Amino acid sequence: MTPELTVLALAGLLQVVQFLLMSVPANLELGPGKTTSARDRSRIGGSLEDQLSDRTARLYRALNNHFEGLILFTLAVVVVTLGDKSTGFTATCAWTYLIARIAYVPAYWLGLRPWRSLIWLVGFGATTLMILSALLI
Repeated sequence: MTPELTVLALAGLLQVVQFLLMSVPANLELGPGKTTSARDRSRIGGSLEDQLSDRTARLYRALNNHFEGLILFTLAVVVVTLGDKSTGFTATCAWTYLIARIAYVPAYWLGLRPWRSLIWLVGFGATTLMILSALLI
């Protein structure tokens, strides 16, 4: 397995951890009546995110942000792997993405500005460099 695929698998596990970090307090705050329902806004009094505490809502947004980032990172890993373009550089970019995503969760949870955005930019930049490297090398 390429280093990039290993990091992709770990990023998938990070997504699972993020889900648990968000869902446990969300269920405690909202109760199973809301979290196990069909989540119709008219029945539960609006958006679930709007009913969460600030920090749990941040974990919710960080989880969704990782879903979005994971799409592009997965594309980068697929291009690098199937294109047989794995190098030390692309492996470093993959690990940089993962480290940035791990750091992003507490930065977002704690509301660290502008650090959260800068950490996000590091992960996004590493992913972009992986794609460019596969195309240019």
